[in-house]
Amino acid sequence: MPTPWELRFANRTQRMKSSFIRELLKVTNQPDVISFGGGFPASELFPIEEMKAACDKVLTENGKKALQYTTTEGYDPLRQWIADDVNKAGLSVTRDNILITTGSQQALDFVGRIFINNGDRVLTESPTYLGALQAWNAYGPTFVTADTDEDGLVTDNLEGLIKQNIKFMYVLPNFHNPLGVTMNLERRQKLIELASKYGVPLIEDDPYGKLLFEGEPITPIAALDAKYHGCNNGNFEGNVIYTSTFSKILAPGLRIGWVIGPKEVIKRMVQAKQGADLQCSTFDQYVAYEMAASEWLPDHIETIKRVYKERRDAMLQAFEDFMPEGTTWTTPRGGLFLWLRLPEGCDALELFPKAVEEKVAYVPGTPFYPNGGPKNTMRMNFSATNPEKIREGVRRLSVMIKKSMA
Repeated sequence: MPTPWELRFANRTQRMKSSFIRELLKVTNQPDVISFGGGFPASELFPIEEMKAACDKVLTENGKKALQYTTTEGYDPLRQWIADDVNKAGLSVTRDNILITTGSQQALDFVGRIFINNGDRVLTESPTYLGALQAWNAYGPTFVTADTDEDGLVTDNLEGLIKQNIKFMYVLPNFHNPLGVTMNLERRQKLIELASKYGVPLIEDDPYGKLLFEGEPITPIAALDAKYHGCNNGNFEGNVIYTSTFSKILAPGLRIGWVIGPKEVIKRMVQAKQGADLQCSTFDQYVAYEMAASEWLPDHIETIKRVYKERRDAMLQAFEDFMPEGTTWTTPRGGLFLWLRLPEGCDALELFPKAVEEKVAYVPGTPFYPNGGPKNTMRMNFSATNPEKIREGVRRLSVMIKKSMA
């Protein structure tokens, strides 16, 4: 029988679900469990000493301002640094195209607030980022899904999907979460052409873009779109909304991300943020700027990339050595994740409790599919665990899988 409080909740709460990953962390956050579940950066690489120095400088030189309210749009020098940084990749933005958000997750929520009406059709990859689905479910969309493969979003049949009265398309082109794959240049260009042809906005989610391990960098979709539409001299009026974050290159605890878009989009998002939390932490923005603008950051990013590549390679080798025949996996060029496909007949969700018994954890793949998908898949995080533990964790996982298959 419903409680009095449950009878008072808004109807939209029926569509709000707990994050499977956040709930999983409660189960696996035990010292003897080797977890490949969370999307954690390596905490031992956090720039703690540099952050201490940045905090001291901010408080010494700008303490009164850093501890005061600031504008909803965000700290101007930080927005200008972001504009200068992305313009090197081919965008054409000013700080007026940028809103500082509480991580890029808040940017996704604002996309839902300002674009999605109940019943609107939103196109995503399948599978896709679980946090985006969670951010938008409360607004009542219908998800239309496009297939993915080793080169990212499959564009062969995309035009037919776009014709289904799509409100916007959401893509993760670089080191996809959960797949780990990267969309190739040909598909990015095709995506831009179709989006422009049918007037469908693109949401480009790029939290891992700077974590490229190997191969040539691929131009952001937002930059390709700006070139396609002839945007220059700070005239960013293209068809893309771009989100990113400092969580993967500085520290997730800062909760500083950003969204880039045409000015009329940013204006609406500013209004959404004023209703949500007024502004991001002024102090955190000052600290993020001091760290981002520092001389040591490029070397720090190179260190992260070297360590994560070593850990990715350790996981790939452990798969080769331990996993049963019929298991396949992706080989990411960067980022934090790869995607494991178990032999047919395995159900990663049903196997999860058995994995915890073996003191190892992962994220079953099923929740990442907006409209359902294969049950024999799982997302594996390699960034947060050293190579020795990765090898042992994969060994434990293979023992569980082989027992279940037998």
